[in-house]
Order: sequence, then structure tokens, then C-alpha cells
Amino acid sequence: MNLEIVILAAGKGSRMKSQLPKVLHPVAGRPMLQRVVDTARALSPRAVHVVVGHGAEDVMQAVDDAAINWVTQTEQKGTGHAVLQALPHIGSDSTVLVLYGDVPLIRAETLSELVSAATTAPAVLTARVASPAGLGRILRDNTGKLLSVVEHKDASQAELAIDEINTGVMAVPAVDLQAYLPRVGNENAQGEYYLPDVLSLAVADGRAVASCIASSELEVLGVNDRVQLNRVEREFQRRRGEALLLEGVAVADVSRLDIRGELVCGHDVFIDVNVVFEGVVKLGDGVKVGPNCVVKNTTVEAGAHIHAMSHLEDVSVGAEANVGPYARLRPGTELAAGARVGNFVETKKAKIGAGSKINHLSYVGDCEMGAGVNIGAGTITCNYDGVNKHKTSMGDGVFVGSNSTLVAPLSIEDGGFIGAGSTVTRAVAADELAVSRAKQRNIQGWKRPTKAGGDE
Repeated sequence: MNLEIVILAAGKGSRMKSQLPKVLHPVAGRPMLQRVVDTARALSPRAVHVVVGHGAEDVMQAVDDAAINWVTQTEQKGTGHAVLQALPHIGSDSTVLVLYGDVPLIRAETLSELVSAATTAPAVLTARVASPAGLGRILRDNTGKLLSVVEHKDASQAELAIDEINTGVMAVPAVDLQAYLPRVGNENAQGEYYLPDVLSLAVADGRAVASCIASSELEVLGVNDRVQLNRVEREFQRRRGEALLLEGVAVADVSRLDIRGELVCGHDVFIDVNVVFEGVVKLGDGVKVGPNCVVKNTTVEAGAHIHAMSHLEDVSVGAEANVGPYARLRPGTELAAGARVGNFVETKKAKIGAGSKINHLSYVGDCEMGAGVNIGAGTITCNYDGVNKHKTSMGDGVFVGSNSTLVAPLSIEDGGFIGAGSTVTRAVAADELAVSRAKQRNIQGWKRPTKAGGDE
């Protein structure tokens, strides 16, 4: 079967109350239209056509798929009119699957079943919903045969009581679209050309229209406002969380997990509550991620522990390393095996050697350190001179006392020792002690200052 897919994405989405075109609102970190395109590609179609209208240029730039055939609908006159715009680009020997850019939860398995049902006649995807208000109803005869679809505004009281709704998702032989779409009229409450009228025309010609039912109403939930967008987001995240559980990942609570990209996990990984993963994240065997962490474009090797409230972006964490709590690792940070970055430490473009430790309250940027280095609390690498960034290099076994200021460019060779409270501006040779601070003076008889006019 030659399959071509048409995705309708021309609507403005005024109920979103946003300048952003509706189909570009994110679901799990990517535009919802991108989610639909990704699902469409899973069916290996011959072509994907996307019908755009409002914000067309922004939509085309935001979707990552160079092979899409973009079709413009200059006037929004309904779903039938939208598909009609794409019809000249579709081969007569194809089966056409019609999807919607604001229905991102639909599963490829459901669509595959629908396409299989449309080999010789149109097929429609239906769903049974608890609250069908505003949705088109499926009309059947007493034998269950599908007769037509009636839109909510055109339905009688008896028809409004029907709970089986038209999802709008259809698979139709291209020859049927070519035959029926030009015959669809707009004599309805909205004055629009409805794609489901194709089904009524097929039935009137004596055709047996097929149907498949969705697994749940959430699968076919369309996003028209931010409440529905939130429902879609949480369902998407629930699916991902449960998939991780089935893969053997220990997720503390799937309702408090956000994956906004790609997450790859090894064996016996533990993810605590309220963790956000962005971009591409890889967690090795036995990795633990504590609560309320943000991890973006990061690789964490086996046995490492990311403690609570830590933020990692574009970094690598070696095996058995420890990060946090309350640590911020900025782009370019590389922790070797067994390294430690502790609470309220910020790093940037820092290579931290095996077993090295920055345990407390420090900033280390543009730095390369060897193995077994100890950085005391309150240490700062002064890497910026107001114009350029400069590098600090430390050899193996370097010890930096608390509250030290290291002014780059600077080199501290193996075994170098920096006394606490020092400001270091010159290179320190191997096994040297560097101390740079004012001599202490103790003043006897000193009196604490008082406020003029006494206490207030």
C-alpha cells in the first residue's frame, strides 16, 4: 500500500490566548505538530503533507523535517477545504491518512489499524467519550453500520445523546477523495466544508464505510486551550514514566517526572520526584538522581549520584562521581571518575580529575585539574579580565585552602599547596606552598563603634 499522510495545521488557536501558533505549543519540550509528524513518520509513508495557514512561516521553521511538503490554506474554510488544498500533490494510487497537528497523543499502532481498514473504502477513527459536547457524533443504523457524521451544532437532541464521536482522523483511498471532496457542500451552521461529509457521500453510493475505535479518549484529545494542553502534557509524561518502569528504571512517581527530550537509562537507575530531563540525557547503570534536579544534554556514567536540587547542562559526569546537593554544572564541565562537586558549587568549562573534590561554596570556571585535587570552601577562579576568559591549570594532588582567589591565567603544578585566604596571581611550582595575605594585627583596647545619638 502506498500511504500518504496529510496533517492539518492551519488553525490560529484563539482559545490558547497566545501569539504562538497553536500547533507550536510544546508537548514534552517539542512543538505538538512535531509530535504528530514523528508519529506519522513511524508509519513509513511515501509522503507527508502539512497544511498550514496562520503563522505558516513560523510553523515551517519550527518543525524539524526537511522532507515535508508544505501546503498553504490561505482561507480557513473547514477540514474538507484544507484537505482539498493538498489533494493535487497526492498520487491516485495512494491511501490518504488525515491527521491533526493539535492531536499529539495518537499512537502509531492505532493509525496502522485504521489504514489497514481503508483498503477499498474510507475508514474513520471514532472514540467513546464521557462528555461529547461540541464534538461530531457517529450515526449508525440498528445493525451498527455507519451512516454518517453529524456535527454538534447540526445535531438533533437524540443525536446529541450519542457518546461515540468522530475524531476527525480518517484513512481514505485517494480516488475517493478525488471523487467526493469536490461534492462536499457548506450548508451547515458553520458554513464550512466538513471532511466527514465524505463518509456520508460514500454511504449514499452504497459503500461500506469502516471504522476503528481509539483505545481511550485521551489518545484523540485535541488541544484547543491551555487546560487541554496541560492534560495532554501530563498524559504524555505518564506514558513515558510507565515505559521507564517497564524497562526496569525505578521512578519514584511518574506523575512528577518531566522528560522534554530523549532519556536513555541503564540498569537499576533511580529517579526521584520532580526531576526534569531536557535534550539528550544518558544515565548509566546504578545512577541515582535526587529530587528537584534539572538535567540537560548530559551523560552520567555508572554509579554516579546526582543529589537534590542540582542543575546540570551540557556536562559529563564520570563513574561513581557525586554532584550536589544544590550544585550547578554549566556547559563544558567534565567530572572524571569519583570526582565530587558539592553544595552551592558552580562550575563552567571545568575538567575535574579523578577523585578531585570541590565540596562547598565555590566557583570554578575555565579550569583543568588533575587527580586528587582538593578545593576548599569559598574558592574562586578569576577567569574573566573584563574582556577575555583565561584558564587555570592544576596538577595532581593540588590543595587549595578555603577562601582563596586564583587569578587566571594561572598554573599550579603537582602537589602545589595554597594557604587559606590567599590571592594567587603567579605560577606555583610542584610541591610549593603559596601564601598571599596581609599580616594579622591584633589591636588591644579597641572599642566597637556606636551610633551617633545613642541607640534607636
